[in-house]
Amino acid sequence: MKYAVIGAGWAGCSAAVELAKRGHQVHLFEAARTLGGRARQVSSHDLMLDNGQHILLGAYKATLALLSTLGINQKTTLLRLPLQMCYPPDSGGMEFIAPKLPAPWHVAVALLKASGLTRADKMALMRFSSTARWMGWQLNNDCSVAELLHRYDQTDNLTRLMWQPLCIAALNTPIHRASAQVFLNVLKDSLGAKRAASDMLIARTDLTSLLPQPAAQFIEAQGGQVHLGCAVHSIEKNTEWQLNFQQTQANFDGVVIATSAEVASNLLAPLNMAEHIPTFEYEPITTCYLKYATDIKLARPFLALVERPEHSAWGQFVFDRGQIEGEKAGGIAAQAGLFAVVVSTSQQAIEHGHAELAFNCAKQLAVDLMRPELAVPEWSQVITEKRATFACTPGLVRPANQLPVSGLVLAGDYTESSYPATLESAVQSGVLAANLLM
Repeated sequence: MKYAVIGAGWAGCSAAVELAKRGHQVHLFEAARTLGGRARQVSSHDLMLDNGQHILLGAYKATLALLSTLGINQKTTLLRLPLQMCYPPDSGGMEFIAPKLPAPWHVAVALLKASGLTRADKMALMRFSSTARWMGWQLNNDCSVAELLHRYDQTDNLTRLMWQPLCIAALNTPIHRASAQVFLNVLKDSLGAKRAASDMLIARTDLTSLLPQPAAQFIEAQGGQVHLGCAVHSIEKNTEWQLNFQQTQANFDGVVIATSAEVASNLLAPLNMAEHIPTFEYEPITTCYLKYATDIKLARPFLALVERPEHSAWGQFVFDRGQIEGEKAGGIAAQAGLFAVVVSTSQQAIEHGHAELAFNCAKQLAVDLMRPELAVPEWSQVITEKRATFACTPGLVRPANQLPVSGLVLAGDYTESSYPATLESAVQSGVLAANLLM
């Protein structure tokens, strides 16, 4: 069969690979010149950065399976770290690192040894974990994460240092608006599964090089084609599915729409199916890159930061890209001295512009790490994805991958899933869409 996939983000790439793997002729269309969608490479200051810093989890089975299909050596392309939440010393945070023990003992021992948490904090966390397991990680009625934490008497300190950062990192939605059920789904597949499922995986390369580019090579090796800078203007149903471009058209046996929800809705409107996709609210994510001398490092590959909006300290995590990349044979890492400060739900943080945010992030690092030299980086680069994820609110209805017509399906992290808008949900949706199409 001859199939078209519209959109070469992680959902589109996974759908195209799944179709090509089954022996079908695949054409992958991407309007931009770069593969990866909202998780892609960006060139800046002679370095290949990402439009946003991501953490994968060992629980991301679909993503890891896709990397295996593409022949990606995960030991060299991913830095695997144990579950941890570590703040700079004396910054008012905590230190929690899971040892290499079978689940759930890895969490229990980490909690026992954790610093920065009181006995009341630790008892609250143990109580929450035990209750969540007993409930099967399911709620009768969805509510906000804040309400869930209040219901199970989670302390203010534990909420501030652990639950709130985890929720924002996973759902990119503040705890008073975030879906408790989706948050529990993420916790179930990480904290509630085998120890390796809770491991944190960080790409040593840029995100386009990690998966989308190998996916394109795989598709072409199977006889398919990848078309960059090629926007699909409309879709028509004749005897086959017709894709219309600026100056030409092409026919296919089936189509996967793996674009953003808005673009998908526009493509479906002439087919009277736009109502299949609801209107979403969106949350931005901003990554502030700060470059220092090559000998400047963090104590760990990444650290959590105490967010203090009242002092314009917006950063929630900082990543040492040099440590993550690792030293190259015969020299230092290309990104040595490069830090990436992540600000999720960053609408308020970017109100006064990127330059001020970069200044505030550098100041935050200087204060929290007690290293005054960090206040003055060599250069900075701030990247904001204004529609990074949908707001993952309680009871949110997400569209099914299957459309009410044969030969046309949806893929994307916004489609029906137990996960929030993550790379894993994008890959899962792509695989599901491809199988529905076939």
